[in-house]
Amino acid sequence: MKYMLLIYSNADSRAYIEEHADAVMGQVDDLMAELRASGELIGGQALADSARTVRVRGGVPAVTDGPFVEAKELMAGYLLVECDGIERATEIAARWPDAELCAMEIRPVIDEVA
Repeated sequence: MKYMLLIYSNADSRAYIEEHADAVMGQVDDLMAELRASGELIGGQALADSARTVRVRGGVPAVTDGPFVEAKELMAGYLLVECDGIERATEIAARWPDAELCAMEIRPVIDEVA
């Protein structure tokens, strides 16, 4: 089963990561190497601090900038993994540094049949 692990951050977690970048990135590198070796890692990326939101109402698009870094929490990145089940996805998310610093969200990915 595929799972999207959404990585959230906030002002405190970003400050901590800046102060302890080597240690935090070491944890990330170790976990990524483990997931590559096990074949569970499909992909992932960090996301920029800027975003744009589009809402179409009555056929008219309304485009706004944001959410902004000043928001209480924002999505900082994602991992896409393929593993045996939600328990394993939860185990992976719990080991990601942001789970301790802010939050991780796990979503099953629905594979469409062509």
